[in-house]
Amino acid sequence: MESLNLPAPEEARAQEAIRLRQSGRLAEAEALLRDLSDRFPENAMFLALLGTVRLQQGGLEEGVKLLGKFLELSPNQPTALLSRASGLLILGRHQEALEDLDRVITLSPGNAEAHSHRGVALKKLHRLPESLESHDRAIALNPHDAVAYYNRGVALQEHKSWEEALKSYDRAIALQPGYVEAYGNRGVVLLELRRPSEALENFERALSLKPGSAQAHNNRGNALKELGRPEDALAAYSRALVLQPTDAEAHNNRGTVLVELLRMEEALESFDRALALKPAYPAAHWNKALVKLLTGDYAEGWRLYEWRWKGFLPGPFRDYGRPVWLGKEPAAGKTLLVHAEQGYGDSIQFCRYLPLVEKMGAKVVLEAPPSLLPLLSTLAGNITLVPTGASLPAFDLHCPMLSLPLILGTTLETIPAEIPYLSVDAGRRDAWRQRLGPKTALRVGLAWSGWLENRNDRKRSIPVETLAPLLELPFEFHSLQKEYRPADGPWLAEFRIRDHHDELGDFSETAALLLEMDLVLSVDTSVVHLAGALGRPVWVLLPFVPDFRWMLGRSDSPWYPTAVLFRQGAPGDWKAVAGEVARRIQAEFG
Repeated sequence: MESLNLPAPEEARAQEAIRLRQSGRLAEAEALLRDLSDRFPENAMFLALLGTVRLQQGGLEEGVKLLGKFLELSPNQPTALLSRASGLLILGRHQEALEDLDRVITLSPGNAEAHSHRGVALKKLHRLPESLESHDRAIALNPHDAVAYYNRGVALQEHKSWEEALKSYDRAIALQPGYVEAYGNRGVVLLELRRPSEALENFERALSLKPGSAQAHNNRGNALKELGRPEDALAAYSRALVLQPTDAEAHNNRGTVLVELLRMEEALESFDRALALKPAYPAAHWNKALVKLLTGDYAEGWRLYEWRWKGFLPGPFRDYGRPVWLGKEPAAGKTLLVHAEQGYGDSIQFCRYLPLVEKMGAKVVLEAPPSLLPLLSTLAGNITLVPTGASLPAFDLHCPMLSLPLILGTTLETIPAEIPYLSVDAGRRDAWRQRLGPKTALRVGLAWSGWLENRNDRKRSIPVETLAPLLELPFEFHSLQKEYRPADGPWLAEFRIRDHHDELGDFSETAALLLEMDLVLSVDTSVVHLAGALGRPVWVLLPFVPDFRWMLGRSDSPWYPTAVLFRQGAPGDWKAVAGEVARRIQAEFG
Protein backbone atom coordinates (compact mmCIF):
# COMPACT_ATOMS: atom_id res chain seq x y z
CA MET A 1 0.00 0.00 0.00
CA GLU A 2 1.10 3.55 -0.66
CA SER A 3 2.64 5.32 2.35
CA LEU A 4 0.61 8.10 3.99
CA ASN A 5 3.82 9.85 5.24
CA LEU A 6 3.13 9.31 8.95
CA PRO A 7 5.32 8.24 11.84
CA ALA A 8 5.78 4.47 11.81
CA PRO A 9 3.20 3.59 14.52
CA GLU A 10 0.53 5.82 13.01
CA GLU A 11 1.42 4.62 9.50
CA ALA A 12 0.73 1.08 10.66
CA ARG A 13 -2.58 2.11 12.18
CA ALA A 14 -3.61 3.89 8.96
CA GLN A 15 -2.76 0.86 6.84
CA GLU A 16 -4.75 -1.27 9.30
CA ALA A 17 -7.75 1.05 8.84
CA ILE A 18 -7.50 0.59 5.08
CA ARG A 19 -7.35 -3.21 5.48
CA LEU A 20 -10.36 -3.14 7.81
CA ARG A 21 -12.35 -1.11 5.28
CA GLN A 22 -11.45 -3.45 2.45
CA SER A 23 -12.49 -6.49 4.52
CA GLY A 24 -15.84 -4.93 5.40
CA ARG A 25 -15.11 -4.19 9.08
CA LEU A 26 -16.34 -0.67 8.64
CA ALA A 27 -17.08 0.34 12.23
CA GLU A 28 -13.51 -0.53 13.31
CA ALA A 29 -12.09 1.25 10.27
CA GLU A 30 -14.16 4.35 11.05
CA ALA A 31 -12.96 4.48 14.67
CA LEU A 32 -9.32 4.31 13.61
CA LEU A 33 -9.77 6.90 10.85
CA ARG A 34 -11.58 9.38 13.10
CA ASP A 35 -8.78 9.16 15.66
CA LEU A 36 -6.11 9.61 13.00
CA SER A 37 -8.01 12.48 11.36
CA ASP A 38 -8.23 14.30 14.70
CA ARG A 39 -4.53 13.79 15.35
CA PHE A 40 -3.35 14.69 11.84
CA PRO A 41 -5.83 17.29 10.51
CA GLU A 42 -3.30 18.43 7.92
CA ASN A 43 -3.44 15.03 6.18
CA ALA A 44 -6.38 15.36 3.78
CA MET A 45 -6.22 11.68 2.82
CA PHE A 46 -7.96 10.76 6.06
CA LEU A 47 -10.97 12.86 4.98
CA ALA A 48 -11.21 10.86 1.78
CA LEU A 49 -10.87 7.50 3.53
CA LEU A 50 -13.33 8.44 6.28
CA GLY A 51 -15.78 9.80 3.73
CA THR A 52 -15.64 6.55 1.74
CA VAL A 53 -16.20 4.48 4.89
CA ARG A 54 -19.22 6.60 5.86
CA LEU A 55 -20.70 6.11 2.39
CA GLN A 56 -20.25 2.36 2.73
CA GLN A 57 -22.01 2.46 6.11
CA GLY A 58 -24.94 4.43 4.71
CA GLY A 59 -23.89 7.74 6.25
CA LEU A 60 -24.42 9.46 2.91
CA GLU A 61 -24.67 13.10 3.94
CA GLU A 62 -21.56 12.97 6.13
CA GLY A 63 -19.66 10.91 3.57
CA VAL A 64 -20.40 13.42 0.80
CA LYS A 65 -19.35 16.34 3.04
CA LEU A 66 -16.08 14.68 4.03
CA LEU A 67 -15.23 13.91 0.43
CA GLY A 68 -16.15 17.48 -0.47
CA LYS A 69 -13.65 18.82 2.08
CA PHE A 70 -10.99 16.53 0.67
CA LEU A 71 -11.74 17.66 -2.90
CA GLU A 72 -11.45 21.31 -1.89
CA LEU A 73 -7.87 20.52 -0.93
CA SER A 74 -7.17 18.05 -3.78
CA PRO A 75 -9.68 18.80 -6.55
CA ASN A 76 -8.36 16.50 -9.26
CA GLN A 77 -8.75 13.10 -7.60
CA PRO A 78 -10.85 10.77 -9.80
CA THR A 79 -11.36 8.14 -7.09
CA ALA A 80 -12.74 10.65 -4.59
CA LEU A 81 -14.90 12.32 -7.24
CA LEU A 82 -16.34 8.95 -8.24
CA SER A 83 -17.05 8.05 -4.61
CA ARG A 84 -18.78 11.37 -3.96
CA ALA A 85 -20.82 11.00 -7.17
CA SER A 86 -22.00 7.57 -5.97
CA GLY A 87 -23.23 9.11 -2.73
CA LEU A 88 -24.89 12.02 -4.53
CA LEU A 89 -26.75 9.61 -6.80
CA ILE A 90 -28.20 7.74 -3.82
CA LEU A 91 -29.17 11.06 -2.23
CA GLY A 92 -31.03 12.03 -5.39
CA ARG A 93 -28.72 14.96 -6.17
CA HIS A 94 -28.32 13.86 -9.76
CA GLN A 95 -27.10 17.08 -11.35
CA GLU A 96 -24.28 17.41 -8.81
CA ALA A 97 -23.38 13.76 -9.37
CA LEU A 98 -23.26 14.35 -13.13
CA GLU A 99 -20.87 17.27 -12.65
CA ASP A 100 -18.52 15.09 -10.57
CA LEU A 101 -18.68 12.28 -13.11
CA ASP A 102 -17.92 14.62 -15.99
CA ARG A 103 -14.82 15.74 -14.07
CA VAL A 104 -13.77 12.11 -13.54
CA ILE A 105 -14.10 11.39 -17.26
CA THR A 106 -12.11 14.51 -18.13
CA LEU A 107 -9.34 13.35 -15.81
CA SER A 108 -9.65 9.66 -16.68
CA PRO A 109 -11.50 9.10 -20.00
CA GLY A 110 -11.17 5.32 -19.83
CA ASN A 111 -12.89 4.97 -16.43
CA ALA A 112 -15.71 2.56 -17.30
CA GLU A 113 -17.35 2.86 -13.88
CA ALA A 114 -17.64 6.64 -14.27
CA HIS A 115 -19.32 6.26 -17.66
CA SER A 116 -21.75 3.73 -16.17
CA HIS A 117 -22.59 6.02 -13.23
CA ARG A 118 -22.95 8.92 -15.64
CA GLY A 119 -25.56 6.92 -17.53
CA VAL A 120 -27.47 6.44 -14.27
CA ALA A 121 -27.37 10.18 -13.50
CA LEU A 122 -28.54 11.09 -17.00
CA LYS A 123 -31.45 8.63 -16.77
CA LYS A 124 -32.53 10.23 -13.51
CA LEU A 125 -32.37 13.60 -15.26
CA HIS A 126 -34.61 12.20 -18.06
CA ARG A 127 -31.87 12.54 -20.65
CA LEU A 128 -32.34 9.01 -21.95
CA PRO A 129 -30.48 9.12 -25.30
CA GLU A 130 -27.37 10.48 -23.56
CA SER A 131 -27.83 7.93 -20.78
CA LEU A 132 -27.74 5.06 -23.25
CA GLU A 133 -24.66 6.52 -24.94
CA SER A 134 -22.86 6.56 -21.57
CA HIS A 135 -23.84 2.97 -20.81
CA ASP A 136 -22.70 1.83 -24.23
CA ARG A 137 -19.36 3.58 -23.67
CA ALA A 138 -18.98 1.89 -20.27
CA ILE A 139 -19.62 -1.51 -21.83
CA ALA A 140 -17.18 -0.82 -24.67
CA LEU A 141 -14.50 -0.03 -22.07
CA ASN A 142 -15.33 -3.04 -19.89
CA PRO A 143 -17.52 -5.62 -21.65
CA HIS A 144 -17.35 -7.95 -18.64
CA ASP A 145 -19.00 -5.57 -16.16
CA ALA A 146 -22.39 -7.00 -15.16
CA VAL A 147 -23.39 -3.75 -13.42
CA ALA A 148 -22.91 -1.77 -16.63
CA TYR A 149 -25.27 -4.10 -18.49
CA TYR A 150 -27.73 -3.91 -15.62
CA ASN A 151 -27.69 -0.09 -15.63
CA ARG A 152 -28.13 -0.10 -19.40
CA GLY A 153 -31.14 -2.36 -18.93
CA VAL A 154 -32.63 0.07 -16.42
CA ALA A 155 -32.27 2.96 -18.89
CA LEU A 156 -33.82 0.91 -21.70
CA GLN A 157 -36.65 -0.07 -19.37
CA GLU A 158 -37.29 3.60 -18.65
CA HIS A 159 -37.38 4.14 -22.40
CA LYS A 160 -39.93 1.30 -22.72
CA SER A 161 -37.54 -0.56 -25.01
CA TRP A 162 -38.58 -3.84 -23.43
CA GLU A 163 -36.87 -6.34 -25.73
CA GLU A 164 -33.56 -4.49 -25.63
CA ALA A 165 -33.78 -4.15 -21.85
CA LEU A 166 -34.33 -7.89 -21.62
CA LYS A 167 -31.14 -8.52 -23.60
CA SER A 168 -29.14 -6.28 -21.25
CA TYR A 169 -30.44 -8.08 -18.17
CA ASP A 170 -29.68 -11.43 -19.82
CA ARG A 171 -26.08 -10.34 -20.34
CA ALA A 172 -25.79 -9.06 -16.76
CA ILE A 173 -27.04 -12.41 -15.44
CA ALA A 174 -24.69 -14.33 -17.75
CA LEU A 175 -21.77 -12.38 -16.29
CA GLN A 176 -23.06 -12.55 -12.70
CA PRO A 177 -25.45 -15.50 -12.25
CA GLY A 178 -26.48 -14.43 -8.75
CA TYR A 179 -27.51 -10.90 -9.75
CA VAL A 180 -30.73 -10.54 -7.74
CA GLU A 181 -31.67 -7.09 -9.02
CA ALA A 182 -31.23 -8.18 -12.64
CA TYR A 183 -33.63 -11.10 -12.13
CA GLY A 184 -36.13 -8.73 -10.50
CA ASN A 185 -36.01 -6.17 -13.29
CA ARG A 186 -36.06 -8.89 -15.93
CA GLY A 187 -39.32 -10.10 -14.41
CA VAL A 188 -40.81 -6.60 -14.51
CA VAL A 189 -39.94 -6.33 -18.21
CA LEU A 190 -41.51 -9.71 -18.91
CA LEU A 191 -44.70 -8.50 -17.26
CA GLU A 192 -44.71 -5.53 -19.62
CA LEU A 193 -44.27 -7.96 -22.50
CA ARG A 194 -47.28 -9.91 -21.19
CA ARG A 195 -45.23 -12.99 -20.39
CA PRO A 196 -46.32 -13.46 -16.76
CA SER A 197 -45.28 -17.12 -16.42
CA GLU A 198 -41.68 -16.25 -17.31
CA ALA A 199 -41.87 -13.18 -15.08
CA LEU A 200 -42.93 -15.36 -12.15
CA GLU A 201 -39.92 -17.64 -12.73
CA ASN A 202 -37.60 -14.64 -12.51
CA PHE A 203 -39.15 -13.30 -9.32
CA GLU A 204 -38.93 -16.74 -7.73
CA ARG A 205 -35.29 -17.00 -8.80
CA ALA A 206 -34.65 -13.62 -7.15
CA LEU A 207 -36.32 -14.88 -3.96
CA SER A 208 -34.23 -18.04 -3.97
CA LEU A 209 -31.18 -15.77 -3.91
CA LYS A 210 -32.61 -13.22 -1.47
CA PRO A 211 -35.64 -14.60 0.43
CA GLY A 212 -36.07 -11.45 2.46
CA SER A 213 -36.61 -9.17 -0.54
CA ALA A 214 -39.92 -7.36 -0.03
CA GLN A 215 -39.73 -6.01 -3.57
CA ALA A 216 -39.38 -9.49 -5.05
CA HIS A 217 -42.42 -10.70 -3.09
CA ASN A 218 -44.36 -7.65 -4.29
CA ASN A 219 -43.37 -8.31 -7.90
CA ARG A 220 -44.20 -11.98 -7.52
CA GLY A 221 -47.69 -10.87 -6.48
CA ASN A 222 -47.97 -8.82 -9.68
CA ALA A 223 -47.12 -11.86 -11.80
CA LEU A 224 -49.55 -14.09 -9.92
CA LYS A 225 -52.30 -11.52 -10.39
CA GLU A 226 -51.65 -11.44 -14.15
CA LEU A 227 -51.82 -15.24 -14.18
CA GLY A 228 -55.31 -15.14 -12.67
CA ARG A 229 -54.22 -16.42 -9.25
CA PRO A 230 -55.56 -13.67 -6.96
CA GLU A 231 -55.42 -15.65 -3.70
CA ASP A 232 -51.75 -16.48 -4.28
CA ALA A 233 -51.08 -12.87 -5.26
CA LEU A 234 -52.69 -11.68 -2.03
CA ALA A 235 -50.41 -13.96 -0.03
CA ALA A 236 -47.37 -12.60 -1.87
CA TYR A 237 -48.33 -8.98 -1.19
CA SER A 238 -49.03 -9.78 2.45
CA ARG A 239 -45.57 -11.34 2.76
CA ALA A 240 -44.01 -8.25 1.20
CA LEU A 241 -45.78 -6.09 3.79
CA VAL A 242 -44.57 -8.26 6.67
CA LEU A 243 -41.04 -7.57 5.45
CA GLN A 244 -41.65 -3.89 4.64
CA PRO A 245 -44.84 -2.56 6.32
CA THR A 246 -44.30 0.98 5.01
CA ASP A 247 -44.22 0.02 1.32
CA ALA A 248 -47.02 2.11 -0.21
CA GLU A 249 -46.75 0.25 -3.52
CA ALA A 250 -47.36 -3.13 -1.88
CA HIS A 251 -50.40 -1.75 0.00
CA ASN A 252 -51.76 -0.41 -3.29
CA ASN A 253 -51.12 -3.69 -5.11
CA ARG A 254 -52.76 -5.62 -2.28
CA GLY A 255 -55.79 -3.38 -2.74
CA THR A 256 -56.01 -4.17 -6.46
CA VAL A 257 -56.05 -7.92 -5.88
CA LEU A 258 -58.67 -7.53 -3.14
CA VAL A 259 -60.80 -5.81 -5.78
CA GLU A 260 -60.39 -8.89 -7.99
CA LEU A 261 -61.71 -10.93 -5.07
CA LEU A 262 -64.66 -8.51 -4.66
CA ARG A 263 -63.49 -7.60 -1.14
CA MET A 264 -64.13 -3.92 -1.65
CA GLU A 265 -64.00 -2.63 1.92
CA GLU A 266 -60.64 -4.28 2.50
CA ALA A 267 -59.41 -2.93 -0.83
CA LEU A 268 -60.32 0.62 0.20
CA GLU A 269 -58.48 0.11 3.48
CA SER A 270 -55.36 -0.92 1.55
CA PHE A 271 -55.58 2.12 -0.75
CA ASP A 272 -56.08 4.40 2.25
CA ARG A 273 -53.05 2.85 3.95
CA ALA A 274 -50.99 3.48 0.83
CA LEU A 275 -52.16 7.10 0.78
CA ALA A 276 -51.38 7.58 4.46
CA LEU A 277 -47.81 6.56 3.67
CA LYS A 278 -47.63 8.47 0.37
CA PRO A 279 -50.39 11.12 0.14
CA ALA A 280 -49.71 12.10 -3.48
CA TYR A 281 -49.57 8.50 -4.76
CA PRO A 282 -51.42 8.60 -8.13
CA ALA A 283 -52.02 4.85 -8.45
CA ALA A 284 -53.71 4.60 -5.06
CA HIS A 285 -55.94 7.62 -5.77
CA TRP A 286 -56.84 6.16 -9.19
CA ASN A 287 -57.60 2.69 -7.85
CA LYS A 288 -59.67 4.14 -5.04
CA ALA A 289 -61.61 6.17 -7.62
CA LEU A 290 -62.47 3.02 -9.57
CA VAL A 291 -63.71 1.24 -6.45
CA LYS A 292 -65.80 4.23 -5.40
CA LEU A 293 -67.42 4.40 -8.84
CA LEU A 294 -67.87 0.63 -8.99
CA THR A 295 -69.67 0.69 -5.63
CA GLY A 296 -71.84 3.68 -6.52
CA ASP A 297 -70.12 6.37 -4.43
CA TYR A 298 -70.15 8.87 -7.29
CA ALA A 299 -69.56 11.96 -5.14
CA GLU A 300 -66.06 10.89 -4.19
CA GLY A 301 -65.51 8.64 -7.20
CA TRP A 302 -65.76 11.38 -9.85
CA ARG A 303 -63.54 13.68 -7.79
CA LEU A 304 -60.83 11.03 -7.51
CA TYR A 305 -61.26 10.10 -11.17
CA GLU A 306 -59.37 13.26 -12.09
CA TRP A 307 -56.22 11.40 -11.06
CA ARG A 308 -56.48 9.54 -14.39
CA TRP A 309 -54.18 12.15 -15.92
CA LYS A 310 -51.29 11.10 -13.69
CA GLY A 311 -50.21 8.24 -15.92
CA PHE A 312 -53.30 6.07 -16.33
CA LEU A 313 -54.33 7.09 -19.84
CA PRO A 314 -52.50 6.39 -23.10
CA GLY A 315 -51.28 9.97 -23.38
CA PRO A 316 -50.69 12.99 -21.13
CA PHE A 317 -53.18 15.72 -20.41
CA ARG A 318 -53.05 17.89 -23.51
CA ASP A 319 -52.20 21.56 -23.14
CA TYR A 320 -54.62 23.45 -25.37
CA GLY A 321 -53.29 26.86 -24.37
CA ARG A 322 -56.56 27.81 -22.67
CA PRO A 323 -57.85 27.36 -19.10
CA VAL A 324 -59.27 23.98 -18.10
CA TRP A 325 -62.94 24.16 -17.16
CA LEU A 326 -64.03 21.98 -14.25
CA GLY A 327 -67.23 23.88 -13.50
CA LYS A 328 -65.87 26.34 -10.97
CA GLU A 329 -66.65 29.36 -13.15
CA PRO A 330 -69.75 29.94 -15.31
CA ALA A 331 -69.48 28.69 -18.88
CA ALA A 332 -72.41 30.78 -20.12
CA GLY A 333 -71.39 32.96 -23.04
CA LYS A 334 -68.08 31.10 -23.46
CA THR A 335 -66.94 28.75 -26.20
CA LEU A 336 -66.06 25.44 -24.55
CA LEU A 337 -63.93 22.80 -26.25
CA VAL A 338 -64.80 19.31 -25.01
CA HIS A 339 -62.29 16.70 -26.11
CA ALA A 340 -62.87 12.97 -26.34
CA GLU A 341 -60.57 10.74 -24.32
CA GLN A 342 -59.95 7.04 -23.75
CA GLY A 343 -61.94 4.58 -25.91
CA TYR A 344 -64.75 4.86 -28.42
CA GLY A 345 -67.20 3.44 -25.90
CA ASP A 346 -66.36 6.17 -23.40
CA SER A 347 -67.11 8.85 -25.99
CA ILE A 348 -70.43 7.24 -26.87
CA GLN A 349 -71.39 6.91 -23.21
CA PHE A 350 -70.43 10.40 -22.04
CA CYS A 351 -71.32 12.48 -25.09
CA ARG A 352 -74.83 12.57 -23.54
CA TYR A 353 -73.56 15.42 -21.35
CA LEU A 354 -72.85 17.82 -24.23
CA PRO A 355 -76.45 19.02 -24.76
CA LEU A 356 -76.67 19.63 -21.01
CA VAL A 357 -73.57 21.82 -21.10
CA GLU A 358 -74.99 23.70 -24.06
CA LYS A 359 -78.14 24.36 -22.03
CA MET A 360 -75.90 26.04 -19.44
CA GLY A 361 -75.23 28.74 -22.02
CA ALA A 362 -71.94 27.53 -23.47
CA LYS A 363 -71.16 27.23 -27.14
CA VAL A 364 -69.84 23.66 -27.35
CA VAL A 365 -67.11 22.44 -29.69
CA LEU A 366 -66.42 18.69 -29.60
CA GLU A 367 -63.09 17.24 -30.71
CA ALA A 368 -63.45 13.49 -31.36
CA PRO A 369 -62.06 10.70 -33.60
CA PRO A 370 -63.24 10.98 -37.23
CA SER A 371 -64.94 7.58 -37.20
CA LEU A 372 -67.30 8.83 -34.47
CA LEU A 373 -68.25 12.19 -35.96
CA PRO A 374 -71.14 11.10 -38.24
CA LEU A 375 -72.73 9.37 -35.27
CA LEU A 376 -72.08 12.23 -32.81
CA SER A 377 -73.52 14.73 -35.27
CA THR A 378 -76.96 13.39 -34.30
CA LEU A 379 -76.65 14.73 -30.73
CA ALA A 380 -79.30 17.27 -29.76
CA GLY A 381 -78.35 20.94 -29.91
CA ASN A 382 -75.97 22.95 -32.02
CA ILE A 383 -72.62 21.33 -31.30
CA THR A 384 -69.62 22.02 -33.53
CA LEU A 385 -67.68 18.84 -34.38
CA VAL A 386 -63.96 18.76 -35.15
CA PRO A 387 -61.94 15.62 -35.95
CA THR A 388 -59.10 14.87 -33.57
CA GLY A 389 -55.88 16.49 -34.76
CA ALA A 390 -57.54 19.04 -37.07
CA SER A 391 -57.30 22.80 -36.66
CA LEU A 392 -59.54 24.04 -33.87
CA PRO A 393 -61.80 27.09 -33.90
CA ALA A 394 -61.26 29.77 -31.29
CA PHE A 395 -62.41 28.77 -27.81
CA ASP A 396 -62.25 30.15 -24.27
CA LEU A 397 -62.12 27.02 -22.10
CA HIS A 398 -61.54 23.33 -22.57
CA CYS A 399 -62.66 20.22 -20.75
CA PRO A 400 -61.95 16.46 -21.01
CA MET A 401 -65.20 14.63 -21.75
CA LEU A 402 -65.05 12.31 -18.74
CA SER A 403 -64.79 15.26 -16.37
CA LEU A 404 -68.37 16.24 -17.22
CA PRO A 405 -70.00 13.90 -14.65
CA LEU A 406 -67.94 15.63 -11.94
CA ILE A 407 -68.81 19.09 -13.22
CA LEU A 408 -72.53 18.31 -13.34
CA GLY A 409 -72.50 16.59 -9.95
CA THR A 410 -73.69 13.25 -11.28
CA THR A 411 -75.05 10.78 -8.73
CA LEU A 412 -76.78 7.46 -9.34
CA GLU A 413 -80.09 9.31 -9.14
CA THR A 414 -79.16 12.05 -11.59
CA ILE A 415 -77.50 10.11 -14.43
CA PRO A 416 -78.86 11.62 -17.67
CA ALA A 417 -80.35 8.46 -19.18
CA GLU A 418 -82.99 9.71 -21.59
CA ILE A 419 -82.59 7.46 -24.62
CA PRO A 420 -82.05 7.39 -27.44
CA TYR A 421 -79.66 10.31 -27.47
CA LEU A 422 -77.99 9.23 -30.72
CA SER A 423 -79.61 8.24 -34.00
CA VAL A 424 -78.82 7.18 -37.55
CA ASP A 425 -79.56 8.71 -40.92
CA ALA A 426 -82.65 7.03 -42.40
CA GLY A 427 -80.84 6.41 -45.67
CA ARG A 428 -78.15 4.32 -43.99
CA ARG A 429 -80.72 2.26 -42.16
CA ASP A 430 -82.72 1.65 -45.35
CA ALA A 431 -79.55 0.52 -47.09
CA TRP A 432 -78.86 -2.04 -44.37
CA ARG A 433 -82.46 -3.24 -44.42
CA GLN A 434 -82.07 -3.99 -48.11
CA ARG A 435 -78.69 -5.71 -47.65
CA LEU A 436 -80.01 -7.99 -44.94
CA GLY A 437 -83.15 -8.97 -46.82
CA PRO A 438 -86.26 -10.48 -45.23
CA LYS A 439 -85.90 -11.54 -41.64
CA THR A 440 -86.14 -15.33 -41.19
CA ALA A 441 -85.98 -15.49 -37.36
CA LEU A 442 -85.08 -13.41 -34.33
CA ARG A 443 -82.12 -11.25 -35.35
CA VAL A 444 -79.31 -11.24 -32.80
CA GLY A 445 -76.25 -9.00 -33.22
CA LEU A 446 -73.07 -10.36 -31.64
CA ALA A 447 -69.82 -8.84 -30.37
CA TRP A 448 -67.57 -11.21 -28.44
CA SER A 449 -64.18 -9.49 -28.38
CA GLY A 450 -62.72 -6.03 -28.03
CA TRP A 451 -59.40 -4.34 -28.75
CA LEU A 452 -56.62 -6.84 -28.17
CA GLU A 453 -54.21 -4.22 -26.77
CA ASN A 454 -56.54 -3.34 -23.88
CA ARG A 455 -54.86 -4.47 -20.65
CA ASN A 456 -58.11 -6.02 -19.46
CA ASP A 457 -58.92 -7.71 -22.75
CA ARG A 458 -58.21 -11.21 -21.42
CA LYS A 459 -60.95 -10.68 -18.82
CA ARG A 460 -63.64 -9.22 -21.08
CA SER A 461 -63.19 -10.92 -24.48
CA ILE A 462 -64.23 -14.50 -25.13
CA PRO A 463 -63.73 -17.07 -27.92
CA VAL A 464 -66.79 -17.12 -30.13
CA GLU A 465 -67.22 -20.88 -29.60
CA THR A 466 -67.96 -20.18 -25.91
CA LEU A 467 -71.36 -18.93 -27.09
CA ALA A 468 -72.20 -22.37 -28.58
CA PRO A 469 -75.26 -22.94 -26.32
CA LEU A 470 -76.75 -19.77 -27.77
CA LEU A 471 -75.50 -20.16 -31.34
CA GLU A 472 -77.07 -23.59 -31.69
CA LEU A 473 -80.53 -22.01 -31.33
CA PRO A 474 -82.59 -21.37 -34.50
CA PHE A 475 -82.03 -17.63 -34.64
CA GLU A 476 -80.48 -15.32 -37.21
CA PHE A 477 -77.02 -14.30 -35.97
CA HIS A 478 -75.08 -11.29 -37.28
CA SER A 479 -71.55 -10.29 -36.35
CA LEU A 480 -71.11 -6.69 -35.23
CA GLN A 481 -67.32 -7.14 -35.10
CA LYS A 482 -65.23 -4.88 -37.27
CA GLU A 483 -62.12 -6.98 -36.58
CA TYR A 484 -61.60 -10.69 -36.00
CA ARG A 485 -58.96 -12.83 -34.38
CA PRO A 486 -57.36 -15.73 -36.24
CA ALA A 487 -59.35 -18.37 -34.36
CA ASP A 488 -62.71 -16.75 -35.16
CA GLY A 489 -62.92 -17.60 -38.85
CA PRO A 490 -63.89 -21.30 -38.75
CA TRP A 491 -66.52 -20.68 -36.11
CA LEU A 492 -68.30 -18.00 -38.15
CA ALA A 493 -69.06 -20.66 -40.75
CA GLU A 494 -69.73 -23.38 -38.16
CA PHE A 495 -72.43 -21.32 -36.45
CA ARG A 496 -73.72 -19.56 -39.60
CA ILE A 497 -72.90 -16.11 -38.26
CA ARG A 498 -73.28 -13.51 -41.00
CA ASP A 499 -70.15 -11.41 -41.37
CA HIS A 500 -70.41 -7.67 -42.18
CA HIS A 501 -66.98 -6.35 -41.20
CA ASP A 502 -66.10 -5.12 -44.71
CA GLU A 503 -69.16 -2.84 -44.70
CA LEU A 504 -68.65 -1.28 -41.25
CA GLY A 505 -66.79 1.85 -42.31
CA ASP A 506 -67.58 4.04 -39.28
CA PHE A 507 -69.77 3.91 -36.19
CA SER A 508 -72.82 5.19 -38.07
CA GLU A 509 -72.67 2.10 -40.27
CA THR A 510 -72.43 -0.15 -37.21
CA ALA A 511 -75.32 1.78 -35.64
CA ALA A 512 -77.49 1.33 -38.74
CA LEU A 513 -76.82 -2.43 -38.76
CA LEU A 514 -77.43 -2.60 -35.03
CA LEU A 515 -80.85 -0.94 -35.41
CA GLU A 516 -81.94 -3.85 -37.59
CA MET A 517 -81.27 -6.29 -34.77
CA ASP A 518 -84.00 -7.45 -32.39
CA LEU A 519 -81.38 -8.01 -29.69
CA VAL A 520 -77.72 -7.11 -29.27
CA LEU A 521 -75.53 -9.49 -27.27
CA SER A 522 -72.05 -8.23 -26.45
CA VAL A 523 -69.13 -8.34 -24.07
CA ASP A 524 -68.02 -5.00 -22.64
CA THR A 525 -67.05 -3.17 -25.85
CA SER A 526 -68.15 -0.02 -27.67
CA VAL A 527 -70.99 -2.02 -29.22
CA VAL A 528 -72.73 -2.07 -25.83
CA HIS A 529 -72.57 1.70 -25.53
CA LEU A 530 -73.74 2.14 -29.10
CA ALA A 531 -76.76 -0.11 -28.56
CA GLY A 532 -77.57 1.59 -25.26
CA ALA A 533 -77.29 5.10 -26.71
CA LEU A 534 -79.63 4.09 -29.54
CA GLY A 535 -82.15 2.62 -27.12
CA ARG A 536 -81.86 -0.92 -28.45
CA PRO A 537 -82.21 -4.03 -26.25
CA VAL A 538 -78.68 -5.07 -25.32
CA TRP A 539 -77.54 -7.96 -23.18
CA VAL A 540 -74.09 -7.43 -21.71
CA LEU A 541 -71.75 -10.27 -20.71
CA LEU A 542 -69.57 -9.11 -17.83
CA PRO A 543 -66.51 -10.57 -16.10
CA PHE A 544 -66.43 -11.36 -12.38
CA VAL A 545 -65.10 -7.87 -11.63
CA PRO A 546 -66.51 -5.52 -14.28
CA ASP A 547 -65.52 -2.05 -15.37
CA PHE A 548 -66.67 0.65 -12.94
CA ARG A 549 -69.64 1.75 -15.06
CA TRP A 550 -71.48 -1.57 -14.60
CA MET A 551 -71.28 -1.49 -10.81
CA LEU A 552 -71.86 -4.62 -8.71
CA GLY A 553 -74.69 -7.02 -8.00
CA ARG A 554 -77.32 -5.67 -10.37
CA SER A 555 -78.77 -6.91 -13.65
CA ASP A 556 -79.71 -3.45 -14.93
CA SER A 557 -77.77 -0.28 -15.70
CA PRO A 558 -78.70 3.26 -14.67
CA TRP A 559 -76.74 4.44 -17.73
CA TYR A 560 -78.68 2.37 -20.26
CA PRO A 561 -82.30 1.48 -19.40
CA THR A 562 -82.50 -1.10 -22.20
CA ALA A 563 -79.48 -3.08 -20.96
CA VAL A 564 -79.60 -6.42 -19.14
CA LEU A 565 -76.40 -7.49 -17.40
CA PHE A 566 -75.18 -11.09 -17.13
CA ARG A 567 -72.28 -11.53 -14.71
CA GLN A 568 -69.73 -14.24 -14.12
CA GLY A 569 -70.28 -16.06 -10.85
CA ALA A 570 -66.60 -16.95 -10.67
CA PRO A 571 -63.53 -15.51 -12.40
CA GLY A 572 -63.24 -16.74 -15.98
CA ASP A 573 -66.47 -18.75 -15.96
CA TRP A 574 -67.94 -17.69 -19.30
CA LYS A 575 -69.49 -21.12 -19.83
CA ALA A 576 -72.06 -20.50 -17.09
CA VAL A 577 -72.81 -17.03 -18.47
CA ALA A 578 -73.37 -18.42 -21.97
CA GLY A 579 -75.70 -21.07 -20.57
CA GLU A 580 -77.70 -18.47 -18.63
CA VAL A 581 -78.04 -16.28 -21.73
CA ALA A 582 -79.20 -19.26 -23.82
CA ARG A 583 -81.88 -20.16 -21.27
CA ARG A 584 -83.04 -16.57 -20.98
CA ILE A 585 -83.29 -16.01 -24.72
CA GLN A 586 -85.24 -19.22 -25.17
CA ALA A 587 -87.63 -18.23 -22.40
CA GLU A 588 -88.23 -14.74 -23.81
CA PHE A 589 -88.09 -15.34 -27.57
CA GLY A 590 -88.81 -19.06 -27.95
